[in-house]
Amino acid sequence: MKYNKIDSALFIKNRKNFTSQMQSNSIAVFNSNDIYPVSADSTLPFEQHRDIFYLSGVDQEESILVMFPDCPNSKNREILFLKETNAHIAIWEGEKLTKEAALATSGIKTVYWLQDLEKVMAEIMSQSDTVYINTNEHYRANVETETREDRFTKWLKNKYPAHSVAKSNPILQRLRSIKDQTEIDLIQTACDITNKGFRRVLGFVKPGVWEYNIEAEFMHEFLNNRSDGFAYTPIIGSGNNANVLHYIENNQECKAGDLILIDAGAKYANYASDMTRTIPVSGKYNDRQKAVYNAVLRVKNAATKLLVPGTLWAEYHVEVGKLMTSELLGLGLIDKADVKNENTDWPAYKKYFMHGTSHHMGLDTHDYGLLHEPMQANMVFTVEPGIYIPDEGFGIRLEDDVVIQKSGEPFNLMRDIPIEIDEIEDLMNR
Repeated sequence: MKYNKIDSALFIKNRKNFTSQMQSNSIAVFNSNDIYPVSADSTLPFEQHRDIFYLSGVDQEESILVMFPDCPNSKNREILFLKETNAHIAIWEGEKLTKEAALATSGIKTVYWLQDLEKVMAEIMSQSDTVYINTNEHYRANVETETREDRFTKWLKNKYPAHSVAKSNPILQRLRSIKDQTEIDLIQTACDITNKGFRRVLGFVKPGVWEYNIEAEFMHEFLNNRSDGFAYTPIIGSGNNANVLHYIENNQECKAGDLILIDAGAKYANYASDMTRTIPVSGKYNDRQKAVYNAVLRVKNAATKLLVPGTLWAEYHVEVGKLMTSELLGLGLIDKADVKNENTDWPAYKKYFMHGTSHHMGLDTHDYGLLHEPMQANMVFTVEPGIYIPDEGFGIRLEDDVVIQKSGEPFNLMRDIPIEIDEIEDLMNR
């Protein structure tokens, strides 16, 4: 891995938090992701399943974590199963985790090779009553591929049909949504790398560059700073492309007078950052662009202050809608009649701001978190209002990542990334 070693104390603490919420005499199992084929012998780059990483720090394919806190044999209360490494694998694929390296990474003392899985599982399943399976219950999930976890769950339930089944996901949704300080530091590192990439881009953009040139500048800076690359597919939308919310083609020329909406963030140690800035191709915003930009910025700043412990996600978005409505009235994009006659299920402001303002962020860009439960300290949220005006040929979105504090305003992890018009113009025209 490119990133620096993470202290195993984080993963030891995460496992302790998880097992404290398990039923008595139960087992929980977590699998690595598959390496997905493309065609012939080609594969996609490996991406570790965030849950097993969160609980073990293991960033390797064909790994399984088993936790059985009530096991009669204390040796088997935490187990890692790994693909056995050898000299042939080391030559062709690179060195894999040894048992000693796995202990140093995870803090787990008992490590078996995968060929021992069925034998060990037969022993510990006979000593347990319930097994926790790990299903994907994220509110945005739409998975059509059968995962390694899915296959293992089918095998486990078929092999041991008399066991009660419980769900890991509700526990993880709550645990992962509240970040340890080590996790916040890792997200901060990702944001700092994103800052370097954005400043590089500010000195690079001019009329005639192409959207993919800008994407390449980010990638250059990310890789040079120990990032694995983008935390998600970047959006580099110039002109009217900014009005396509998930525009990822990034294949158009950036023309004088246009704006470029840049939604891009570095990944570091599997932790995401998620930034959006909107900059002028020619290095200067015109008056209309400035007016809309500052309206979005005011909404972002005011919305950020609402992210405090106890806030409910749905109520927060209603309040942000009121802020945006006021700004759109001031810009002349809607009028009082539009507001008076609006459909409460799709308010007038949604014509120009049709997406949500915030989502949890962490190991996943759209991270775990139960939206019906109140916000808590040490949750990390994005704040990303936007105004999209296809008739005028531009859209503006601004986005920072913030940490909710026990009291007061959230802490902005992107406080050093330029966002004010004057600073952006100054950096672009040096």
